[in-house]
Amino acid sequence: MRWGILTSGGDAPGMNAAIRAFVRLAIGEGDEVLGIERGFEGMAEGLARLLTVSSVADILMRGGTMLRTSRYRAFEDPSTRERAFEWARQQQLAGLVVLGGNGSLAGAVHIAERGLPVVGIPSSIDGDVPGTDYTLGFDTAVNNITASMDKIRDTASAHERIFVVEVMGNRSGQLAVAAGLAGGAEAVIVPEIAPDYHAIARRLDETYARGKRHSFLVVAEGAARAADVAEEMRSLTGHEVKTVVLGHTQRGGPPSAHDRIMAALFAEEALRCLRDGNPSAMMALSKSQVVAVPLDVVSRQQAGLNVGWMALAERLAR
Repeated sequence: MRWGILTSGGDAPGMNAAIRAFVRLAIGEGDEVLGIERGFEGMAEGLARLLTVSSVADILMRGGTMLRTSRYRAFEDPSTRERAFEWARQQQLAGLVVLGGNGSLAGAVHIAERGLPVVGIPSSIDGDVPGTDYTLGFDTAVNNITASMDKIRDTASAHERIFVVEVMGNRSGQLAVAAGLAGGAEAVIVPEIAPDYHAIARRLDETYARGKRHSFLVVAEGAARAADVAEEMRSLTGHEVKTVVLGHTQRGGPPSAHDRIMAALFAEEALRCLRDGNPSAMMALSKSQVVAVPLDVVSRQQAGLNVGWMALAERLAR
């Protein structure tokens, strides 16, 4: 059998680990794997190469994606999707693996509806794909943010400053909540909940009254700009407030051990689903087990914020 594999949308640490695992497992079963470059653009334009065990050597520890990726807006056009499907048919693909977040997996649904078996592997540092408790890259991104906050804490303490740290998360605050909890933030600002700046300012004043002379606020980019939050805090508290926008450093670097393990587990289940003839599925972590769920869950549901983590972060900041 011949399978295709592609990465689409924002890159996530662990994508390479998943590609490696899938290729090695598939070849071990006597199958072929075609690596499609630049995501769905590669399907539409015929950008692909046969992957071998040598092709995926030494990528386990690399971030990004060896297949490259893109946000291919033209794929929203039915004629472009038809061209991509026809190319897959010409290549005699028996199925396709798509690694990506919500938008990419929604695109994969269209391919599956056309008749090509598709398996999605949720890959997003935002951790906001519905139907799964985990997405590849999330753990690495949280570790990257926490490591940055630990470094910033040294200068924050020395100068007795408040720091507002802006992290990724346009529609979801899950990454911000996890980073705030792991990094010991005094407050976390997320798109799902309107911020109460006066309450945050009171919390900071109480913190200073207890003798702590530095504080962290973590804000998801979709909730507010770090500069705007900093201005609010300066106005309400009178303290010096600095900002740090971590940007794409959150995506970079070697994937964590957890992301490498999850990549292997997702890839193993993806190959099993394809070989068993499952017409469309998404790999998901549910109750610590990797399972297959309907691929169209990304279109039917929305991932919710972990309110338990949010509440715990607030309790720990008091």
